[in-house]
Amino acid sequence: MRVFANLAEFTGAKGEHLGYSGWHEVTQEQVDKFADATGDHQWIHVDVERAKQGPFGGPIAHGYLTLSLIPMLGQEIYRVDGLRMGINYGTNKVRFPRPVRVGSRVRGGAELLEVTDTANGTQAVVRFTVEIEGEDKPACVAETVVLMVG
Repeated sequence: MRVFANLAEFTGAKGEHLGYSGWHEVTQEQVDKFADATGDHQWIHVDVERAKQGPFGGPIAHGYLTLSLIPMLGQEIYRVDGLRMGINYGTNKVRFPRPVRVGSRVRGGAELLEVTDTANGTQAVVRFTVEIEGEDKPACVAETVVLMVG
């Protein structure tokens, strides 16, 4: 994990790749709980037997489940000390190039693209790439926006 002593040090890393998280298995239990939480019970996610006959050869994680893993993965990649708070401000762009099959392992990589001072704090744009172990295309590429208050 990369640890920044303060916001100024983090700002100085603009343009740098910040590192990678560990690998995490995506389980059917996670997918089922996500389906329950969101009401998205599409068969390609929750009907294991039917999904085996479907286009992906088994159940896949929801794209938004993959996206929702970014905060967890990000905590393993970097930390900025000395902040009063940091909040998700939004996303500029999100793509899902490859589905995550249940049982696959994913990890995140982060690159600090932009840092801008605003009236409310410092806004950072971090590109997260969620990779699937053994696959040539990522599961998700998202430009996340975080507001940090020192």
